[in-house]
Amino acid sequence: MFVTVSLLLVILCVQGGHGEGREEAQRPGHVSVVIVGATGDLAKKYLWKGFFQLYVNQVSRGNTFSFYGGGLSPADKATPLFFEILKAVSCPKDVSQERCALLKEQFLRLSQYRQLKTLEHYQDLAKRIEKHHQDEGMTEAGRLFYLSVPAFAYADIADKINNSCRPTGGAWLRVVLEKPFGHDFASAQVLASQLESSLREQEMYRIDHYLGKQVIAKILPFRIENKKFLDPIWNRHHIERVEIVLKETLDVKGRIPFYDQYGVIRDVIQNHLTEVMMLLTMRLPLNLSSSEEVARNKLRILSSVLPLVKTQAVIGQYRAYKSEVQQELNKTKGHVSLTPTFAAVLAHIDEAQYEGVPVLFISGKMLDERVGYARILFRNDVFCLQSHDSVHCKPKQIVFHFGHGSLRYPAILVSKNLFKPVSTDEQREAYEELIPHIFAGHKNSFISTENLLASWALWTPLLNSLDSSFPLIYPGGADNGDLLDVRLTGKDISYSSEVVIISPDQMGGASANGFQVIQGKFRNAEMVSAWAEELLEQLAADVQEAAEAALRESGVFHLALSGGSTPLALFHRLALHHFSFPWRDTHVWMVDERCVPLTEPESNFNALHNHLLQHVRIPYFNIHPMPVQLNHRLCVEEDRGAQLYEKELGKLVNGSSFHFVLLGAGYDGHTASLFPGAEVGELGESLVALTESPAKPHQRMSLTFSAINRAHRVALLVMGKGKHELITQLSRVQDNQGKWPVTGVKPAPGRLVWYIDYDALLG
Repeated sequence: MFVTVSLLLVILCVQGGHGEGREEAQRPGHVSVVIVGATGDLAKKYLWKGFFQLYVNQVSRGNTFSFYGGGLSPADKATPLFFEILKAVSCPKDVSQERCALLKEQFLRLSQYRQLKTLEHYQDLAKRIEKHHQDEGMTEAGRLFYLSVPAFAYADIADKINNSCRPTGGAWLRVVLEKPFGHDFASAQVLASQLESSLREQEMYRIDHYLGKQVIAKILPFRIENKKFLDPIWNRHHIERVEIVLKETLDVKGRIPFYDQYGVIRDVIQNHLTEVMMLLTMRLPLNLSSSEEVARNKLRILSSVLPLVKTQAVIGQYRAYKSEVQQELNKTKGHVSLTPTFAAVLAHIDEAQYEGVPVLFISGKMLDERVGYARILFRNDVFCLQSHDSVHCKPKQIVFHFGHGSLRYPAILVSKNLFKPVSTDEQREAYEELIPHIFAGHKNSFISTENLLASWALWTPLLNSLDSSFPLIYPGGADNGDLLDVRLTGKDISYSSEVVIISPDQMGGASANGFQVIQGKFRNAEMVSAWAEELLEQLAADVQEAAEAALRESGVFHLALSGGSTPLALFHRLALHHFSFPWRDTHVWMVDERCVPLTEPESNFNALHNHLLQHVRIPYFNIHPMPVQLNHRLCVEEDRGAQLYEKELGKLVNGSSFHFVLLGAGYDGHTASLFPGAEVGELGESLVALTESPAKPHQRMSLTFSAINRAHRVALLVMGKGKHELITQLSRVQDNQGKWPVTGVKPAPGRLVWYIDYDALLG
């Protein structure tokens, strides 16, 4: 794994030292703790033990507690199991047996199980809590809900908590959520939106138990305590590479229904290992106890990771996984799963401090040992001619050892030829570390919405590119040998033991010789025409030119993109060929959207995300999907989704005038989601409206002509022989928005340009 321990200084990793290691004073009073999923494995193994430790530590500090275990089962069935779990909790080592027995007795007396399935159950819980306060004359400090349930239940439970269990009188509410937080960027965004309709950001504690591991919690304090030693060497001139590794010897039997949908990258790399990467490379906060500054610095470094492409990852699958899937999912013997159980990913950071430094993420099941660590390997500037055993000839490294392996215990190890660090001691289990942070309102060890979405924005394009890739099959355990060894070549990674033949992507539709891009007039507006490939090349160049002009003038570029199949080739062009496009200063808006969930294949945003957004480095907060799904329903007038989008547009876009709007034209002459026969005049001056389509799904949300015609530049893209009849008709008809909605596109004083390929123009 790394060099012999005898050549390293070992530091046990601990609680304390900085910021969140110390609990801050809180408003004293009564705290109600509710664990939903109270008899599940997580609660049984970790949560009740952690909350008992919290009770032991807080009982003499002015707070009183009630503990409620909640679940779907009726109370008469679940209560015996619930109290069996509570009786198994143990006291800290520094608590005497007599005091421990007394505290456990009190803890059991303060605890009860309640069925929490319907809204009425949550309302009854709220009444019970409030009656308890009144009967005992208590001042309420706060309510803590821990959702130890599947992620699909989060939104519904959060809604019930918001509607029935929210405290009053200045008491706090904290709701803890366990991963997974989505399956990709789009699903994470939907979940975040659903939760935000019920809970405030400061009330949500997305827990990654890895951040509670002692060594990981110690990374930032270690960097701060040893700043004078680390500052000169924590950069590209001295760091050779960064390795973040989590190896496991177990298979995934019993977890297949979950694991086969997620795989190793979603399960541990996108979250646990990415969080470690941020702690290792982020700018040190001036105030470690400032959750906002820590989250801001994390987001900055995460946003600086260069886009991940397919050549930057290798995947594998242990041999027995196929049969386990067939057995647990009742699949036939011919069924093949492509879910990876091993992955190695090579990343780079677009910051001068780390330019060219490889960051290697590795994790897998059925490997030769159980161990987790992060290693900073430094360049050694000493060349040893003879004394190869000298300490100065050994690799220079700092290893954050998370636990297990040959070392067995968590530790930070520093090569003797680097420096002698400041050290501390004492250890705690991860949940015992994190639960006091929740109680105290410290958020450094929890994942903000911004960071969550930024992480998915980084990893989703890679995950999508690997969807159809066949993983390397490995036997498992020691038999893997060197099969999973990897080789780094520039910014790419490959298995060192296999020959890889890379074929260039096949490009279809060669251009016809003798035809150039031509410019002319169509319907008294500018027209650009060419064969499809050249036309898209010209349009992509024009979009980038408009972006650069907008940045020179105002520092930001607002781009509105239409749905449908026609723009997809343009999206590919922008993603694959315009590497200098200023995505970081671009805001992307939707011209129209179907009233379906954003994760559905029919969604325009889903297509835009899959074909463009996931392939470019655009800040997630610069992406503006239309809010077609609010309050768990689609495009209901009372939810005012169109007005919300118009308000957002007015707030961010100067004069509500987009710099560039891309439209298409349907066979019936519709554009955006403005269809023939609609009473366009009824929309008035509204910029966004709900509309009706003759095709399913019928309900749509669309920019109106009032919004489109305010734009600085509008491009109308029409391609394919199937559109020749439309172009012929449009060349003859007068303006008639009712019959030919596309004729209502007349930006003033903006500029309209038709982009028509030869197939559509000439037939």
